[in-house]
Amino acid sequence: MGQIREKVDVCVIGAGHAGCEAALACARTGLETVLFTVSVDSIALMPCNPNIGGSSKGHLVREVDALGGEMGKNIDKTFIQSKMLNVSKGPAVHSLRAQADKAEYSRSMRKVLEGQEHLILKQAEVCEILTEDMPGKKEGTAEKKVTGVRIFTGAIYEAKAVILCTGTYLNARCLCGEAITYTGPNGLQAATHLTDSLKKLGIQMRRFKTGTPARMDKRSIDFSKMEEQTGDERVIPFSFSTDPETVQIPQDSCWLTYTNEETHRIIRENLDRSPIYAGIIEGTGPRYCPSIEDKVVKFADKERHQVFLEPEGRHTSEMYVGGMSSSLPEDVQLAMYRTVPGLEHCRIVRNAYAIEYDCIDACQLYPTLEFKKISGLYSAGQFNGSSGYEEAAAQGILAGINASLKCRGKEQILIDRSEGYLGVLVDDLVTKDNREPYRMMTSRAEYRLLLRQDNADIRLRRKGFEAGLISQEQMDYLDWKIEKIREEIERLQNTVIGAGPDHQRFLEKHNSAPLKTGTTLAELMCRPELSYELLGEIDPERKPLPEDVLEQVEIEIKYRGYIERQLRQVEQYKKMEKKKIPADIDYDQVNSLRLEARQKLKQFLPLSVGQASRISGVTPADISVLLVYLEHGARKNKDGEHMF
Repeated sequence: MGQIREKVDVCVIGAGHAGCEAALACARTGLETVLFTVSVDSIALMPCNPNIGGSSKGHLVREVDALGGEMGKNIDKTFIQSKMLNVSKGPAVHSLRAQADKAEYSRSMRKVLEGQEHLILKQAEVCEILTEDMPGKKEGTAEKKVTGVRIFTGAIYEAKAVILCTGTYLNARCLCGEAITYTGPNGLQAATHLTDSLKKLGIQMRRFKTGTPARMDKRSIDFSKMEEQTGDERVIPFSFSTDPETVQIPQDSCWLTYTNEETHRIIRENLDRSPIYAGIIEGTGPRYCPSIEDKVVKFADKERHQVFLEPEGRHTSEMYVGGMSSSLPEDVQLAMYRTVPGLEHCRIVRNAYAIEYDCIDACQLYPTLEFKKISGLYSAGQFNGSSGYEEAAAQGILAGINASLKCRGKEQILIDRSEGYLGVLVDDLVTKDNREPYRMMTSRAEYRLLLRQDNADIRLRRKGFEAGLISQEQMDYLDWKIEKIREEIERLQNTVIGAGPDHQRFLEKHNSAPLKTGTTLAELMCRPELSYELLGEIDPERKPLPEDVLEQVEIEIKYRGYIERQLRQVEQYKKMEKKKIPADIDYDQVNSLRLEARQKLKQFLPLSVGQASRISGVTPADISVLLVYLEHGARKNKDGEHMF
């Protein structure tokens, strides 16, 4: 029989959270796309925590939605509890977190994929990336271009672009004490052939590790010994397109309990049986999501650690034991879990385990998520050395958008650090030497007051529109919304309130200082004890406006001074980002550069002076030399020698 050979536009390898967003982005822009997965039952799988969002991660979900992605819409359809985190703090760190029905989330995403025009699902293991040499290659440009993939059966899919979203499946092995299984998460088939192909292409690989806690039988848990954790009374949806009334549903409870000294004693006495401490695990684990063994060792002074019991769904009795991931043997796991209040008689449905997998050094990528040395080959998700469903989805939609734009002969997009958490995430991945799984945090975003989750549509929706993922109707509403925000702020700034008795009584009622002279409604709103809603009592000219408009009005007025300060910082940042570095620059000709800086610049191939300035080992003095060279140094003196 002859070999099967098909032609498509884009191949996406892996159907996790990155792969789903990448494939949808390509197919929705009219490209014939095939999405490969080792199991169609693992589409949008949540192998670890059963939730979407959380601190900083909620920002990423909103940004994916603003660009035209699916994650926010899908969790709005399948959540069982929702809560806005950090509400006691400022709006910059407010972040949505929703408990998911894991099975429903996966089923719902699969339904979206199967209903998407131009998208084909294929259960197969991709074992080879096909390439050919680039004609007329120049220094600092791609050496090869991708031509397609070969699957294990021998079939070939020719493609203009390939997106790697392999998650934790490449050469994966799961460890539970001395028991080691060579599988992907949840016992699914690992992908064992692709790594060799990537190495042959010169791609540098790394070995990372993550873990997950046990799942308990709900019927064996005594919740009376735990603290109940309920959702918000009024649920706010993730997606800008979700009608808020549709997410006001009955919610399930989560539960909080704690480890104790007896738990810690059992762990300490069995550390020699932990693969982490016995030297069996080769990969580097996540600093910000440590196993319970790591917590006990590294925080020895802590008398207890939080443990969250979270339902895996409405149609299962499995409960997720958040905060107690482990790779200890089964007998030790059962003993330590049973020391926790409420878990004294617990039954384990699925053991905790650690998983090791192959991933890449993301410094081999441009900020577009395209490989520097292989044109048309993109990479997204945990394969890039990140952790988390949200980080994966955000990279997936960016890689999908750029692969689509490249296939259509259009300029690819960049999202910089001042435009989104996605920009911070990608910039950190491609400019820093990340030796452990990268996790997004609000503290990583230096312009976080501008990058709030509530204004993700204002920041990024136009990019989604230009990429072809946002409709004209959605853009028209956004333009109307922005105009209404501007008009209402202007009205509040121009509406003067006198110091009459009615206004003084209003201020006294709300424990606010009396007026000595007239002031504007905008100035009154800057007082922490007053809000837009309260000021309605003395604002008879007010007209009804949507909640999303009012939210922006209040934030823009209350935090105007801080926002303007950050905008000035962004202006300086943008100047450096606009100074582009030619792709064929010869750093060996920049004679005043230190050797380390020259080596790092040749390795990372930054696109701009701003990106170069964030590379470890490149100093401000090196940047000054580079700026002078870019301005004058490429010109030669009369003797034909470079001036710098």
